[in-house]
Amino acid sequence: FLVLVFCLGMIYSNYTGYPFPTAPPVDPFAKIRVDDCGKTKGCFRYGKPGCNADTCDYFLSYRRIGADVEFELSADTDGWVAVGFSSDKKMGGDDVMACVHDDNGRVRIHHFYNVGQWAKEIQRNPARDEEGVFENNRVTCRFKRPVYVPREETIVDLHLSWYYLFAWGPAIQGSITRHDIDSPPVSERVVSIYKYEDIFMPSAAYQTFSSPFCLLLIVALTFYLLMGTP
Repeated sequence: FLVLVFCLGMIYSNYTGYPFPTAPPVDPFAKIRVDDCGKTKGCFRYGKPGCNADTCDYFLSYRRIGADVEFELSADTDGWVAVGFSSDKKMGGDDVMACVHDDNGRVRIHHFYNVGQWAKEIQRNPARDEEGVFENNRVTCRFKRPVYVPREETIVDLHLSWYYLFAWGPAIQGSITRHDIDSPPVSERVVSIYKYEDIFMPSAAYQTFSSPFCLLLIVALTFYLLMGTP
């Protein structure tokens, strides 16, 4: 009996001398690659010319993986970044996927449906294999959702083509608020997940000198300066 007590004591001492095993560390978020844009995935970039997923005001990529579409989103914000799938270029009646940075520092993927100008969160969330990170004042995420879904008003079939609505903005206690700019960018034409393009859209700060009127004005002023005055 004494031997048994001694052995049990040794086991208990050894057991309590070691902590419980900790969970393995989470794999770091794989950096979004832009050299694949237009080749193995489609991309939209909004911001400064030549920007990438770490420097654009807004960035989105998509690619087909089996029966799913993988999306990557990133924006210069500490709140949320989203993409909406719309039958037109206006907000209202849109299926929206948003990556939201909460107060605990986590980035979670939420599903919304735009009712007019208001985004209503939908409990049925088609996202899977989701991951996200908040670094350098940017919200970045990656997730998949199925191409085909059962008929459902709030979840569109991605095998059809849709206008893509791009938006981002602040969040309060993990809840999204109004987007950062009054008129968020929209894809110029409907997007097909079966066609990979690399599309750049200049932000407002870089649109001024790209308009035809401004270009004409610059040419006229240049001609005037070169010719001189009599």
